[in-house]
Amino acid sequence: MTSTTTTLSAPLELPCGATLPNRIAKAAMSEQLALRDGSPSDRLRRLYAVWARSGAGLLLTGNIMIDRDALTEPGNVILDDGRAMTAVRDWTSAATQAGASIWAQLSHPGKVAVSPFNRRPVAPSPVRSDVPGYSFRKPRELTARDIDDLIRKFARSAELAMAGGFDGVQVHGAHGYLLSQFLSPLSNRRTDSWGSDPVARQRLLLEVVAAVRDTVGADVPVGVKLNSKDFTHGGFENDESLAVAVALAEAGIDLLEISGGSYEEPAMTGVAVGQKERAHEAYFIDFARQVRHETSVPLLLTGGMRTPAHMEALVADDIVDVVGIGRPMTFVPDYPSRVLAGDRPRLPQNPPTVGYRPANGYLELAWHNDQLHRIAAGRAPQRRPGLRTLVRSMARISKAAIAQARIPR
Repeated sequence: MTSTTTTLSAPLELPCGATLPNRIAKAAMSEQLALRDGSPSDRLRRLYAVWARSGAGLLLTGNIMIDRDALTEPGNVILDDGRAMTAVRDWTSAATQAGASIWAQLSHPGKVAVSPFNRRPVAPSPVRSDVPGYSFRKPRELTARDIDDLIRKFARSAELAMAGGFDGVQVHGAHGYLLSQFLSPLSNRRTDSWGSDPVARQRLLLEVVAAVRDTVGADVPVGVKLNSKDFTHGGFENDESLAVAVALAEAGIDLLEISGGSYEEPAMTGVAVGQKERAHEAYFIDFARQVRHETSVPLLLTGGMRTPAHMEALVADDIVDVVGIGRPMTFVPDYPSRVLAGDRPRLPQNPPTVGYRPANGYLELAWHNDQLHRIAAGRAPQRRPGLRTLVRSMARISKAAIAQARIPR
């Protein structure tokens, strides 16, 4: 173990005036640990109590849904009314007990909604997903009135997050979810002011950010998660993403997280990125450099980072301000503390694969999600993937989906 790093340990003052205690964030991962009505469970609270002592200065939640009629997965936390506020406050209290900040990641899945199965998904245009399973239901095109309502729902969820003890919010505009769908010319084929050209395709994300900012106030951190590109031919590309990043900086966000990929091409897991991206560990570093050249917005880079020296260099060289660690924390919950001490814990090297990239991405996510459930139950992570992992994951999702087929209203 080498000497403690210095740059990663330094606090970061955000444009709104809030301060992160260090430069490592626990990246968002879908926990799927909510109760049937979308309330945070005791298991979710226990998981974040573990991560509270992880050494990360910022804890980003998994998807918190703004509408109980549109869930990314069964078991998502839902924050569209005040019924779960006591459980939400217990969750945030556990997460912040050691000094970390916790931000609510607010999300809407759009056409890739999995649950409830008995509700038709919505999208910018009635274009089906290409991923098997998600392609069964043709989405309904959102009307202008629907879009206005969505903006209000994002703002309402941000208001509830503040009441529930969160320190900030992150608007999820990546990974092929609804706001990302509006940005992509493949899924947004509208000819009105919400999609007729690249500027129109930015509009919903920017209006959501403005509504959230108006709701939470000037001194509360507001972040955005944005794809560098979708990694699909004809989709959202680097040049359009750079224009969105500049617009978000001008809108006054506090932290821009750079990621990439979607359900069709899960680059965020490393499955769809090329050899070049894998070679330099941080999958989306080239795009981060482009954004840094064009704006001064604080940057969080997530995807593929493992070694303390590399993370330290990214921050010390002013390429990014914060590094995000996700999947390593499913096997080594205190990975950030190890990084701050200059250590690199060993991680499993062979995720499950079946030879089909979208399925490979799902299997790897299921493998890591299974570890979250083990940690939440007070058990040690299981480092070897196997058929039992997949069976447990599918059984858990199926059980939750059946329970949430009619989510309490």
